[in-house]
Order: sequence, then C-alpha cells, then structure tokens
Amino acid sequence: MKNPIWLFVVISVILLQSGFTYKPESITFSTPVVSEKELLVGEDITYVVSYSFLKLGEVRLRIINKSEYQGRTIYNTIAHIDSYSGIPLVNLHQIYESKVNTDYYSEFFKGLIRKEEYTTYTEYYFDYKNHKLRVKKGSVMPSELWTDSTTTAEKMYHDGLSIFYYARMNNGQNKSEKVPCFVTEEKVFTKINFYDRVDKISIDAVDHDIACTYLDGDTDFISVFGLTGRFEGWFSNDKAAVPILAKMKVIIGNVNLELKSWKRPGWTPPKYNN
Repeated sequence: MKNPIWLFVVISVILLQSGFTYKPESITFSTPVVSEKELLVGEDITYVVSYSFLKLGEVRLRIINKSEYQGRTIYNTIAHIDSYSGIPLVNLHQIYESKVNTDYYSEFFKGLIRKEEYTTYTEYYFDYKNHKLRVKKGSVMPSELWTDSTTTAEKMYHDGLSIFYYARMNNGQNKSEKVPCFVTEEKVFTKINFYDRVDKISIDAVDHDIACTYLDGDTDFISVFGLTGRFEGWFSNDKAAVPILAKMKVIIGNVNLELKSWKRPGWTPPKYNN
C-alpha cells in the first residue's frame, strides 16, 4: 500500500533532519527491566506528531477486542491518523486495521486513505494454514475493485501496524532481529535492535520522569506510515509497555511522536528512580 505516510505519520511535509537530537537524560543499568508484557482490550492511546516545533497532527491507537479468527486468538487493533487543519501541504486522514495474533504477527490488514475525490482501500488476508496471502485494492466510493491477487505466505508476516505491537511486546530484551514484513505489496524485512536498559524520559503529558526501555532499527522500504530508514522508540518499563516517545525518519525528514493521552485501566506511567 503505497502512500506517503505515517503521519503525516507522518508525512509529508518535512525536509531533512529536524535537528531534533533528543537523548535520554541518563541511563541506568541498576533498574531491572520488566520482562512480562500484556496487551489490554480497551486500551486507547493518542500521540502528537511534530516536526521540530510544528505540530502536524495526531495518531490514535486502540485495541478493540480479542476474538477468534481462522482458528487463532487475535487482537483487533486500529490506528487513526489525522493531520490538524490549517497545516500547509498536509491533509491526511487514514485508518489502519490489523488483526494481530498472540505471536504478534498479522492475520489481516486493512488500510483506508481518504482523498478529496474518493477513499481507497488495501486489504491483506494472511492464510498461513494454506500458505496463501491475498491482496485486494480498490476504492470505496465509488465502489471499485482494482486488484485481487494471491501470492504465497511461506512464513508469518507483519503489516505496517502489527510490527508496532511486535516491537512493543518484545522490548526490554538484548537482541537484534530481522523480522519479515509485507508492506506496499512487497516482502521485505525490518531490523529491530532491542536493549535491556532503562532510560529516563520526560514528556509534557506526565509530571514525572518515566522509566522506559529503548529500541532502534532500520527499514529499507517505505511502510504504510511513510516510515523509511532509522527509527527509535521508548516504551514504559512495565507490563503495559506503552510507547512514550518515538523518533522516526519518514519519506522527507524526521518526525517525533509523543504520548498525549491514554485510557488503560489502572495504568500510570512508571516513575524513573535513580
């Protein structure tokens, strides 16, 4: 699914480096990394996406429910990407859905991109039992089917949204992986480096320093979010592993995502203790 975006996710407005050189204020190896991770149905988290001092829009991530899909237990997840009105050259409104299994790989993916004239859709159906992967593309209004093709699924793949949950549930370890992805109708890999360290992170929405685990990585392709190249992420050091802050390179520059608000029963960002 080719589109300039992870936002405006980012997308499309920015030029080379924002000059943003955020670094954790300190690193400690004495604070233990919480290894147990848990996705929670009903979770609803929102991020502000910015380029330098310009706020471009928001990304909202939700876990809708947990159900059975083709004999597997899956989490139904959804991401809404919306640019703020009045931002020059940016008018992005997109919805991504992913059915994520308990190994955090994709069982189904759907992307909707709203344009002024029409809305386009892309769907991936992963049939691992029969080693098939079906791709459908078209427009919603008017209703048109442009592509309906099938390729092999010789292994489990990530889509542009499921890989977010895979990284989230595996952070805090000390390892590097090249994980298989199916994006823009291509079979590619994303390299993710996980670290067993705890960083101190500060954001506007929380009045204390947050204990976070860290990862970074690279892609050599353009994902559904417009992500391409290097990315970094900090996740809360607890079983929720909520993404707190991210820095990523998109098609034309670097953008930052910062946690703005959240709904997760019983969750408070964990304090960083020296």
